Amino acid sequence: MRNFSPLDQIIMNADTALRTLIGQPVTTHREYPAEGFSDAEFSEQDKKNIAGLMRVNHSGEVSAQALYQGQSLTSRNKEVKEKLQQAALEENDHLDWTKLRINELGSHTSLLNPLWYGGSFAIGAFAGAIGDKWNLGFLAETEHQVVEHLESHLNKLPGGDLRSRAILEQMKIDELKHATTAIENGAAELPPPVKKLMAAMSKVMTGSAYYI
Repeated sequence: MRNFSPLDQIIMNADTALRTLIGQPVTTHREYPAEGFSDAEFSEQDKKNIAGLMRVNHSGEVSAQALYQGQSLTSRNKEVKEKLQQAALEENDHLDWTKLRINELGSHTSLLNPLWYGGSFAIGAFAGAIGDKWNLGFLAETEHQVVEHLESHLNKLPGGDLRSRAILEQMKIDELKHATTAIENGAAELPPPVKKLMAAMSKVMTGSAYYI
């Protein structure tokens, strides 16, 4: 793995932030999970609800991208950095898929995404700086909470929305894989108060992104 100078890292992180917030993220080019499923006829209320749920998921992926970038920036272990960067690349797929689905529904991504990105990047950088076992522990807990969140959204989708369901199901598979990888590489179990704080912060984000 190539060693980058601090200036290189700043430029790369700035590029990632711009791609995440207003550009086209670099993805693994996997097939769009909704491909092959037809859209059902939805009421305006159902469309608003689905768009709100997908907007929350998109904002969650913005936050995840920022977390990974922050963690990778301050991590001292090259192997951990590589795993974080691979996970970030797969999260970009999710970012792309959720945005595409929002566009299909004629809606918009959250106007608060720059706020989520900045805050999550700072948290990720702190997690990486305190040591790799805690860095990985933070990653594992984040992914476990995301899986719970995805399961709740799958239960809230209208039965006929097979396109959104396919996207969320694939995201769930990927998030579980990231959590498992972190645990297998020595993730520490986070203290309960930290888990509760993470859940509370997530609740603020999801509650806001659904509407704004």
